[in-house]
Amino acid sequence: MPDAPPDVAAFLYREADLLDRWRLHDWLELFDEDARYIVPTTDLQDPDPDRDLTLICDSLPRLRARVSQLLGDKAWAEHPMSRTRRLISNVIVGTAAAGRLQASANFMVHRFRHGRCDTFIGRYEHEFVLGGPEGLRFRSRRAVLDHEALTPHSMVSFIL
Repeated sequence: MPDAPPDVAAFLYREADLLDRWRLHDWLELFDEDARYIVPTTDLQDPDPDRDLTLICDSLPRLRARVSQLLGDKAWAEHPMSRTRRLISNVIVGTAAAGRLQASANFMVHRFRHGRCDTFIGRYEHEFVLGGPEGLRFRSRRAVLDHEALTPHSMVSFIL
């Protein structure tokens, strides 16, 4: 009998919980060694990261450095760190082939900082590799913002 397919929605809910609680080292464990984390610019939502400008285009080693910086005392933009609350919805699981799985989901991230609440809305596009302790690992994680511009939100100094 074949294994049951991984529960993608539960995986994404767990990821959101880890990020909201700033358990960033645990969050990194959800990634494959060859993973990429991409946040396209608000004017070009389907860029080729090798050719086009992106807000973020990190490999796993770069993500580890980003997490160390965010949790250290040198990330002035996140001291004190933002409080966030993520809402994940409309999880759609796509095709699975050759040990990979695609899925998308809508997100809303509320960021609380300096007496303000900024809301970031968009869509996640994921490619997973099958395996790992939870049955899935991120191969590619793309957070596509629906915003026309980041103002008044200014910068994205936390993990979307």
